[in-house]
Amino acid sequence: MSDKKMTTDEILAKSQKPSKDALELHPFYKGKIQVTAKCAIRDFSDFSIWYTPGVAAPCRAIQKDPSLSFEHTNRANTVCVISDCTRVLGLGDIGAEAGMPVMEGKCLLFKYLGGVDAFPLCLDTKDPEEFIRIVKVLQPSFGGFNLEDIAKPKCFHILDTLRADPEVKVPVWHDDQQGTAAVTLAGAINAVDIVNKKREDVTIVFFGAGAANVAISRVMFHAGFDPKKSVFVDSKGILSKARKDIKQGTYKWDLITSTNADDISGDIAESFKDKDMAICLSKSGPDVVKKEWISSMAEDSIVFACSNPIPEIYPWEAKEAGARIVATGRSDFPNQVNNSMGFPAIFRGTLDVRAKTITDEMCIVAAESLAKTAALEGLDEENIIPNMSNRIAFINEAIAVAEKAISQGVARLKLSRDEIRHLAEMKINNAQDQIKLLMREGFIPIPKT
Repeated sequence: MSDKKMTTDEILAKSQKPSKDALELHPFYKGKIQVTAKCAIRDFSDFSIWYTPGVAAPCRAIQKDPSLSFEHTNRANTVCVISDCTRVLGLGDIGAEAGMPVMEGKCLLFKYLGGVDAFPLCLDTKDPEEFIRIVKVLQPSFGGFNLEDIAKPKCFHILDTLRADPEVKVPVWHDDQQGTAAVTLAGAINAVDIVNKKREDVTIVFFGAGAANVAISRVMFHAGFDPKKSVFVDSKGILSKARKDIKQGTYKWDLITSTNADDISGDIAESFKDKDMAICLSKSGPDVVKKEWISSMAEDSIVFACSNPIPEIYPWEAKEAGARIVATGRSDFPNQVNNSMGFPAIFRGTLDVRAKTITDEMCIVAAESLAKTAALEGLDEENIIPNMSNRIAFINEAIAVAEKAISQGVARLKLSRDEIRHLAEMKINNAQDQIKLLMREGFIPIPKT
């Protein structure tokens, strides 16, 4: 058995261990999040303040001025992670109950990495209009909504409808779109710098035409990459005007008209030829992207193979085929492009200035902040983006997002940079330190496995 085969087997075995551990530890803890107090309870008389009769006073104040709900309750720091569970990770349409572990996990990341209190809500409906209605009627309870794991194309419709609705007063964001886009852009910025190419000159193949790549392309084009030098590809080949199966008025037709200026047509192999960068978010691999496709790319090519749990092509195979920089979605490979580097800090900055929405520009400055943090630590071909252990990366990212929200006029609070930094540092540090304290004191037991 070759060393390469052994390496593959070891990696596959390692990738299966978290699943085995999860089946033991999820029932051990019976979930990953809980509700606990944030106010002092000096003695039982304090309940007359926190509940009846004292609580009536803030209720009356909020009745007169609903914006005071952000002052008198935890709404300003509470996000709803909401899903119809029709496209959960690589599992597909698995149902609301089965999607709950994922949504709880998302809430845990919100808390630990961003100091944001998030609540999971899995809906037993696949009707996009009902989904939209539910979000709207839940508004009084939350400071924002994180749409999660919704099948395309309705994920586009739900997000666009809610963001455009004047009755929606809090930010609504779809992490599979904007979150993935922000973190991918961060990695792309540094990767392009390392290979000494300019954004506007880079040619790109977007392998996969789903929600993630559509949003990634929009943000990348906004940040200086050229749509005319880019092509999209789906399972049938390059998206071009020669494709008779794509109707006008669909989102794929919109991609055709906004990219592929030379109207290149052909199969998937053709789409990779002479491209500087491949952004791959399609289906779990391996061998979804072929080595010969990578070999046909331009010199110093960049490959993002970000499907989980197995990337479209293993990094060493992409390197053997000629790629200079390779990123994946996995923590056990170099250059992990992980949404967790985006959404906790982006919402931290958004909530702290009470922004009404999360704009693409806010996502772009988040990406630029992440890229800058990585650059300050020292870039190389296997270190193009910070990892989750870097608290400073999240704090800096939150500050950048909050300041952009203020400059764009979508923030309700106009805080100074020092005030924004204080809030980000306090809430992120407190969240992580509290969990460590609970573990140290035994309130969160440490499993034996």
